[in-house]
Amino acid sequence: MPVVTITSYNPADPADLVVAVEEPGAEAVRAAVGRARAAQPGWLAAGAGARSAALGRIAEAVEANAEELAALIVREVGKPHAEARGEVARTAAIWRYYAQAPYAPSGAVHETAAGPGLLLTRRRPYGVAGLIAPWNFPLAIPSWKAAPALAVGNTAVLKPAPEATACALRLAELAGLPEDVFTVLPGGAEEGAALVDTVDVVSFTGSTGVGRVVVRAATGRGVPVQAELGGLNAALVLPDADIEQAAGHIAAAIAGYAGQKCTATSRVIAVGAAYEPLRDALVKALALADDAVCGPVINAAARDRLTDAVASAVGGGATVLTGGRVPERDGWYVEPTLLGGVPAEHPLAREEFFGPIAVLHAAADLDEAIALANDTPHSLSTSVHSRSLDVALAAADRLDAGMIRINAPSSGVDFHLPFGGAKGASHGEREQGQAALDFYAVSRTISVLPGGGA
Repeated sequence: MPVVTITSYNPADPADLVVAVEEPGAEAVRAAVGRARAAQPGWLAAGAGARSAALGRIAEAVEANAEELAALIVREVGKPHAEARGEVARTAAIWRYYAQAPYAPSGAVHETAAGPGLLLTRRRPYGVAGLIAPWNFPLAIPSWKAAPALAVGNTAVLKPAPEATACALRLAELAGLPEDVFTVLPGGAEEGAALVDTVDVVSFTGSTGVGRVVVRAATGRGVPVQAELGGLNAALVLPDADIEQAAGHIAAAIAGYAGQKCTATSRVIAVGAAYEPLRDALVKALALADDAVCGPVINAAARDRLTDAVASAVGGGATVLTGGRVPERDGWYVEPTLLGGVPAEHPLAREEFFGPIAVLHAAADLDEAIALANDTPHSLSTSVHSRSLDVALAAADRLDAGMIRINAPSSGVDFHLPFGGAKGASHGEREQGQAALDFYAVSRTISVLPGGGA
């Protein structure tokens, strides 16, 4: 069979090949999972102290190599340098947070219904965790999947997105864990399918279409699976909001890292009299979003999909309020773009495009704004902008979203809290925080009764 090579190129300089590795194939994945399964009992038996110390050392290694890692993120996935440094800091914090988890209670003691004895619940790992991660947070997302899985005693096999291969391999090098406890296997669809078919618990982040395939395959085997899929996130701006502040937050959530975040804002809903001042403020704020904020999109196909969508929307009657062009320069760049008058049935109003593009809608009142915000099959994060806390909290109760952020950008994640969306945005348990520890372990009930005797 011909050798298939995985390549990763610099989005800001497409001639710069970051890494090229041979695709291992399905058999290599199955063999790696077998070795991880053999290593898992020893990793669990090493005890809480050993696992805690190992995860803590990973945090230290990430911090010690912070500048190198940030530069690699910039080079491989095109993330602006300030955001890359922030991701490295978050990655270290994730490993340090989960380094404490092995010492946490693994269950509880309960009274029996009648008579002497003990009833115990105890959390135990599944075995081998299969992790499939995207390219947009090439260190943080693999870490927030691997760290809790390892903390509770699983071993882990990670398949990163091809575009983030170098970052994942470097993370595994720095981890320095015992052999076969944490394995990185670059690959594509074949390797991903083999991983899902052989591991004991699955965590996936990626596109909706691929995620649904993963969920079907895992559930068909009776394997626990969580999947974070697409997000079509809205920002609601009420007339009483601080318009300049709201525009700054929303522009950051549209253009930050070229909109390549699952929590990025792609729909802006202005309520009543907020429409015109918000439109003008957003146009101004997006025009200031330079490379230090935005950066390139991941590849040429992503750039072309975005520009084709803008052209299609304009052909259908939409207006480009700002942006919409491809700068004449090397790299896969798209200007931060705001569109008005996009037809409700157009894909830009219905689908996630993962780029620095948003549509501006008008709503007569808050009821209409909430209906517009909820009119999506996948809502991960919604922001609400108002000076009235009562109004904002009441709106939060009516919004279909996994995360609701008041007077803040829709983008942003607190790694110690549950993370996930509503409707088709997520499947299964939440990621991060205590929820992740619960996902990667199964609870067992143990009854201990007196043994009797003479």
